[in-house]
Amino acid sequence: MGKLTVHTLRAVLVALLAGSVFVQAVMVPLLAVDLKGLDADVAHLRVPLLVIIVMGIVTVQVVLVCVWRLVTMVRRGTVFSHAAFRYVDIVIGALVAAALLVFALAVVLAPGEAVAPGIVLLICGLVVAVLGVALIVLVLRTLLAQAVARDVEAARMQDELDGVI
Repeated sequence: MGKLTVHTLRAVLVALLAGSVFVQAVMVPLLAVDLKGLDADVAHLRVPLLVIIVMGIVTVQVVLVCVWRLVTMVRRGTVFSHAAFRYVDIVIGALVAAALLVFALAVVLAPGEAVAPGIVLLICGLVVAVLGVALIVLVLRTLLAQAVARDVEAARMQDELDGVI
């Protein structure tokens, strides 16, 4: 990966992380204030909605930090090592957690008349999409495992060749 690509990706990651911190620090409290004015029949949704939103933002932040670490490993040429698996596994876990949070949002919104059933169905579709992304990352993890195994094998063969020469 070239320097320009790495710097551009890092700039995007910094912007996304700063934006997520802004949303956590400013927008969520403002949303909490706005939700205080809800009708009594939907007021019980306030706390679960805020918790799901904050935890969802945390999952995004975890993914951003792990991608930053992986980009650093790519830049150093160490991404094809066993250390990269830790970050990829964390990304997969964060995506699954995000899918569970989106499903929890659907469960919270489903009963009653507060939200139309079609919206709940769309949210469930989002759950499937997030799980699909987690599966794609899992496939990429498998490719990484194959690349690491080949790299280890090539190093072993190079050592044997050096011993013969």
